[in-house]
Amino acid sequence: MASEIAAIYRASKKKKDINWFTEWIARPPAAVVVYLLRNTRITPNQITFLSAIIAAGACAMFILLPSWAGLIAAAAVFEVSFILDCADGQLARHRKIASPIGHLLDFLMDELKAMLLFASVAARLWHQTGDERLLLVGLGGLFCLASGIALTSFMRRPEYGAKQMTEDGQPAEVGKRRGPIGMALNVFEWAARFVVHYPQYLFICALANRIDIYFWAYAGVNVLYLGMSFAKILLKLGRFAPR
Repeated sequence: MASEIAAIYRASKKKKDINWFTEWIARPPAAVVVYLLRNTRITPNQITFLSAIIAAGACAMFILLPSWAGLIAAAAVFEVSFILDCADGQLARHRKIASPIGHLLDFLMDELKAMLLFASVAARLWHQTGDERLLLVGLGGLFCLASGIALTSFMRRPEYGAKQMTEDGQPAEVGKRRGPIGMALNVFEWAARFVVHYPQYLFICALANRIDIYFWAYAGVNVLYLGMSFAKILLKLGRFAPR
């Protein structure tokens, strides 16, 4: 059985994964899920929906379980939902049925989960501190997050000039800059991508009882992403017409 799971892992993971955490921490248990479901009628899309439902339950736990143990439990359940989020694509690639609509559904559910998680953590922090300014930051962060999602969807359109979707989904546009300034921008981009991919550190924040670190970092990076993405679109499409 172990050798079959290992074979499924190697064959079903992406050729170039998003980060080390996804490739080496989340995908191995996801391969176990694929192994258990490989001969069933359960579809990758159903796994996507199940992942979203479990994530919603974890978000409710963030609000309803104010203790440190409750915080750890909520984060652990959310990590389970992320493992399933990896398993849906792995199951599709294992069955050789990966499709653009499946990738779009996965992206949609991921962003809905991101908004729900940020909102639930904002509610938790406000409930714990009574500081209403946290709700205002939460609302502003949600606006930036939702706007960033809309801008990302726009920039991924073929009409905008985005690359065609592959079996691994939409190719990431990651710059490989040179020189001192370029290297600094590469480091900044890496840090921003780390913050955006919160499953890497959400559980660590919970263990340290510092979920506020996720809250402020995630809010900040979405403000920056909104500004940078809007600037890119403005520079590309907002130029004056030639005389």
